Amino acid sequence: MENNELSMPTKYDPKAIEQGRYDWWVKGQYFEAKDDETKAPYTIVIPPPNVTGKLHLGHAWDTTLQDILTRMKRMQGYDVLWLPGMDHAGIATQAKVEQKLREEGKTRYDLGREKFLEESWKWKEEYAEFIRQQWAKLGLGLDYSRERFTLDEGLSKAVREVFVSLYNKGLIYRGEYIINWDPATKTALSDIEVIYKDVQGAFYHMRYPLADGSGHIEIATTRPETMLGDTAVAVHPEDERYKHLIGKTVILPIVGREIPIVGDDYVDMEFGSGAVKITPAHDPNDFEIGNRHNLERVLIMNEDGTMNERAGKYNGMDRFDCRKQIVKDLQEEGILFEIEDHMHSVGHSERSGAVVEPYLSTQWFVKMQPLADAAVELQSKEDKVNFVPDRFEKTYLHWMENIRDWCISRQLWWGHRIPAWYHKETGEVYVGHEAPADAENWEQDKDVLDTWFSSALWPFSTMGWPDAEAADFKRYYPTGVLVTGYDIIFFWVSRMIFQGLEFTGERPFEDVLIHGLVRDAEGRKMSKSLGNGVDPMEVIDQYGADSLRYFLSTGSSPGQDLRFSVEKVESIWNFANKIWNASRFALMNMNGLKYEEIDLSGEKSVADKWILTRLNDTIATVTKLADRYEFGEVGRVLYNFIWDDFCDWYIEMAKLPLYGENESAKKTTRSILAYVLDNTMRLLHPFMPFITEEIWQNLPHSGDTIVTAKWPEVNDELSDQQAAADMKLLVDIIRSVRNIRAEVNTPLSKKIKLIVKAKNENVLSTLQYNRAYIERFCNPEELVLSTDVAAPDKAMTAVVTGAELILPLEGLINIEEELARLQKEWDKWNGEVERVQKKLGNERFVSKAPQKVVDEERAKEKDYSEKRAAVEARMKEMKG
Repeated sequence: MENNELSMPTKYDPKAIEQGRYDWWVKGQYFEAKDDETKAPYTIVIPPPNVTGKLHLGHAWDTTLQDILTRMKRMQGYDVLWLPGMDHAGIATQAKVEQKLREEGKTRYDLGREKFLEESWKWKEEYAEFIRQQWAKLGLGLDYSRERFTLDEGLSKAVREVFVSLYNKGLIYRGEYIINWDPATKTALSDIEVIYKDVQGAFYHMRYPLADGSGHIEIATTRPETMLGDTAVAVHPEDERYKHLIGKTVILPIVGREIPIVGDDYVDMEFGSGAVKITPAHDPNDFEIGNRHNLERVLIMNEDGTMNERAGKYNGMDRFDCRKQIVKDLQEEGILFEIEDHMHSVGHSERSGAVVEPYLSTQWFVKMQPLADAAVELQSKEDKVNFVPDRFEKTYLHWMENIRDWCISRQLWWGHRIPAWYHKETGEVYVGHEAPADAENWEQDKDVLDTWFSSALWPFSTMGWPDAEAADFKRYYPTGVLVTGYDIIFFWVSRMIFQGLEFTGERPFEDVLIHGLVRDAEGRKMSKSLGNGVDPMEVIDQYGADSLRYFLSTGSSPGQDLRFSVEKVESIWNFANKIWNASRFALMNMNGLKYEEIDLSGEKSVADKWILTRLNDTIATVTKLADRYEFGEVGRVLYNFIWDDFCDWYIEMAKLPLYGENESAKKTTRSILAYVLDNTMRLLHPFMPFITEEIWQNLPHSGDTIVTAKWPEVNDELSDQQAAADMKLLVDIIRSVRNIRAEVNTPLSKKIKLIVKAKNENVLSTLQYNRAYIERFCNPEELVLSTDVAAPDKAMTAVVTGAELILPLEGLINIEEELARLQKEWDKWNGEVERVQKKLGNERFVSKAPQKVVDEERAKEKDYSEKRAAVEARMKEMKG
């Protein structure tokens, strides 16, 4: 370890120290799970990012938390598997590929299914490579030997197994239902892929004439174009106004079709006119009413949101153009008599932004009740899934207890093809892993499965399931913790839990660590429209991966949102710089110390004993907090220990023996510097992997890499609470003297007289034993340590626990000069007070100026008055 300082540049340059380090880790296979039976397994599966684009700050946050956990557990002696992978992201990826084709003047239909899928796989390879580069830049300790993709052969096999199994149990069925339809991407959406936004719309009030000519019945709708598909009008059976009309018919305006009036409990007598139009093919509630009354389902729209031939003269019109035209026509006929403004919640496709159409369609569904019941029941057992923070368990349970059947078919080409075949002649349905033997007589379902269907299996399908004997599945499942944002509890977390239970009989993970969203500095959600997004890779280019990681992981508590702040990332860069400089100083003074030469048995100073005690406290606190996922608190504890205790105090105090003549004290100090720095780098390593590896490689160490170094443990023999108390006294004295010097503008270079009056003999002997520190850091011309001393008339004083400090003014300052300076300061603040009071005494100003401005002036008055009073008090004190 000779010439340590030569291998550490004078300046901290994150780019230089990160360069090549990640490849070195990967090449050394330090991140690979070793299947070591002597160690307990610890597993995390990465929430697979979509292959639609590059990673954003949310991904960086999410994966940094996982990296911290896996690096820490690896150091604690676990056999760690952190499994990487990506999601094919059906709708999103297909939309991107189709957009690319449109730019080339083509559609997917021009290419056909096979060629389109080839294009999609090319897209996947390109973006998967981007994502891997970003993982590398962040320093993520992933086991690439086990990387998976939701469309790879193993996962596709698992998807088919799950589909066939649920179908054979009667938990997957095919049926005609009202689903959420996205006319832009021409596919079904599940309930949670629909985002509701408040939109200014209208209630259209109409009169449908009774067929017998005896009058009319009033109804209102927000979607007048759907009236073309009406097959009934419903009223409440107990409604006195309409009881006598049940069984009669009305003539459907424009269409001229005769439709019945039915009685149904669903109708709210208090709302509107108490009568509602029923369109079973275009409204989920009407669909249910239609089933109860055996009504026809008239579909009047095409998949792209245009009207079809059942819409008569409106055939071919866009649904919203049709709405305008039909309103005009109904007004002319005198049917539509009032349009009332109405703000209402309208569903939009999460993917395309199009207004979602409730649409009658034949789709595949998962029967959710039995699966949800089992998942809810699990939460009352000992081996339940633990949510962190636990308040999110309520969110999860509320959704599970109010579950609806899950529409799993999507009208796409990119995804897992539904393993169902239809006989070309008989229409018989066959569901299986492979096509039937006489494949030429069967046609496979053209649809694919919802992306979440395959991601729901991610914790076990990635480990070799459905082969229950697969080595990784047997060893690493169930996983330890899932780290994810609160925005996908419903989409993903809940589905992994019920599928994990159904197919493995176990919870898929022990804990779910929930974090919030990354927002901008003003607390706004990051979005393209606001232009406030931040590219994590650009932040790394500027400040290094370690600074970004430390900010992301320690900037909030579990479950809370995180506000991104460049200033905070910059302040962490300063922290890293401080660590670098302190480490460099230590290494330059280690004199080629080797790992086996580190010896903590020599005689230690109070500073030595104190720093070892503080290190023990920090190890215990960091370990306890990290186990509870309180990384924000871990960050605070590490920052305080490194910046305050180690850099600002211990290193400064270590200079006394290091620059002294006592060789034995030098040797002990070097050993303690090496020991404390080594352990500190290990504690910090999961948060800041690059800088800690670089420093650790320069320190006296054993082993190849800090990645596999042992996690620090508390060594009780090195704790000394008395030394910690003694050191606190010394620090308090030094700080107080520095504060007094600052207050009276006396620089540290000017020698002063200092009297320390000890409370008792014990304190006095501590002060006498550590006199060198007081002399070094307070720079006294004369130092008096005593239990009994009279204070001069004019002196600055301060009280610390166990002692009183007395600094006679005479030696501290030139009283006349200081009084003149203070008089000038008093005049300045007095002038400010008078100016503000004059302003506030002006009634016109107070009554005309904005309240905020008046409040600001009042705050200034208070601030200036307090400053004037403080100067006044100092002058009084000095005059005696």
